[in-house]
Amino acid sequence: MKKAPSYETQELREFGEVLQGRRTINLYLQTPVPDGLVHEAIEAATWAPNHHVTEPWHFYRLGKETVGRCVDLVRTIVMEKKGDADKAEHKAAAWAEKPGWLVITCRRSDDELLQQEDYAACCTATQNFMLYLWKAGVGSKWTSGDITRDPRFFDILGIDPSQEFVVGMIWYGYPKLTPTQTRKPVDDVTSVLP
Repeated sequence: MKKAPSYETQELREFGEVLQGRRTINLYLQTPVPDGLVHEAIEAATWAPNHHVTEPWHFYRLGKETVGRCVDLVRTIVMEKKGDADKAEHKAAAWAEKPGWLVITCRRSDDELLQQEDYAACCTATQNFMLYLWKAGVGSKWTSGDITRDPRFFDILGIDPSQEFVVGMIWYGYPKLTPTQTRKPVDDVTSVLP
């Protein structure tokens, strides 16, 4: 008879520490993240669960030229919304300091249920990407702000918005500062039903 596996292992505790330790990082060192590591993180992302193995995601790695165009666009968006050149310049400068950029999209579907399932799969893939990097000492931030819905952003990336939509833009790099955080006790968010 096979013995039941133990859940009290060092590997499991370490995995829990990775999950619980990941933080959203806003400030990064300017040390480049190796391309091979990013490639491995994308590969890990693609192993996310996805109903009927639809693999609905696409990953866009942004180079310096594309990042520059995105920084210019965010400056424009802030000016259009707030009419404040100082705020626009401040946001553009903060974005320009992000060392790594990745955009994750989801394939569009006319089937509403499939679209929900595919979006959930892309979110899981995004989390896989971020956790893989975190385990390697690389922090990230998942943003889904105004720019990710702006038609000019799709133009910059060469994305056809009738075929795919942005799940998130991920900034990544080695953390300059790692914030602390807490969560509600698990008993406050768990119900056990008979």
